[in-house]
Amino acid sequence: MRLLTYISIFILLLTRDAAAQQLHFSQYFNTPLLVNPANTGFNPDYDYRIGGSYRNQWANMLSNPYQTTNLWGDAQLFINKIESGWAGIGGTIYKDQAGTGNLSTTQGYLSFAYHHMAGNSSLLSLGFNAGMVNQQVDASKLIFDNQWNNTSGQFNGGIGESLDKTNINYFDLHVGVNYAYFLNDRAYFNLGLSAEHLNTPTASFFAASSGLSQKVPVRYNFFLNANYKIEDLWILNPNMYISESNGSNEVVLGINVMRNLSDDGTKQLIAGVYYRNKDAIIPMVGYQTNDLMFTVNYDITTSALSKLNGLQGAYEASIIKRAIYMKGHRGIKCPVMKF
Repeated sequence: MRLLTYISIFILLLTRDAAAQQLHFSQYFNTPLLVNPANTGFNPDYDYRIGGSYRNQWANMLSNPYQTTNLWGDAQLFINKIESGWAGIGGTIYKDQAGTGNLSTTQGYLSFAYHHMAGNSSLLSLGFNAGMVNQQVDASKLIFDNQWNNTSGQFNGGIGESLDKTNINYFDLHVGVNYAYFLNDRAYFNLGLSAEHLNTPTASFFAASSGLSQKVPVRYNFFLNANYKIEDLWILNPNMYISESNGSNEVVLGINVMRNLSDDGTKQLIAGVYYRNKDAIIPMVGYQTNDLMFTVNYDITTSALSKLNGLQGAYEASIIKRAIYMKGHRGIKCPVMKF
């Protein structure tokens, strides 16, 4: 029990610069506006999308585990007004909360992107996210390293830290680019690069006199994605995601497969497996009916932490609804990938 207490303290110390747990969904491809704002409106076969994701992490180790929620939506604009492209507009809300101190981060962004067709086979996109971030912590529930008494083996009272505030707000800006190449009506690939916290906002619970970092570092996200359709029965979707911030990085790669279960493609079975480098193996299953898709995964811990959490990392679920609101005059400008 004492060991788990020490681990909890260590995790809280990792978040002392108020960065909290940044974007950390295994199904990153189902949080498109957070990964890259250039994905806003990048939905050639539908007019709009709405989606949500929920993640619960380390529930068997922490009394208050990481719980992360994302809600988002986007739509195409000017699809019949701009000959060589279209615009996308959307919004996303992200909330993360964890730890004994109820450390929470709530982010809300408006997203805009423009998608330009270069001929019949290439698409170049540029997008922006702009919004506000709120972070809160209950300092009375925190225990810091300097409270540990080596002589008595107990924790002393008083946090001994220069906490200046427990509630902060700041403006945040993201930018991203995306390139897609359509080989034919059965295959395409796309790749994207984005930068979060481009304005490096000031965000700290600590007083400036403490000398602790006051800036949120820029975070870079890169993804590579491909789709290949086989005889109107299968769609193969290998993909990879790399994120880097302040010397730390995360790499996730794998594949999911969609199997057509009906003549018209309205029902699909989804299965996949992913690997987060030095952390977890991630099996995923899902089902799509008409334009509604549901997927769920479980992170099986493979790092040294598996000895403490019994391989139990996290579970995650996503739901996405896609739809068409301009039937009969959509003006599709690039190939689509659907059954």
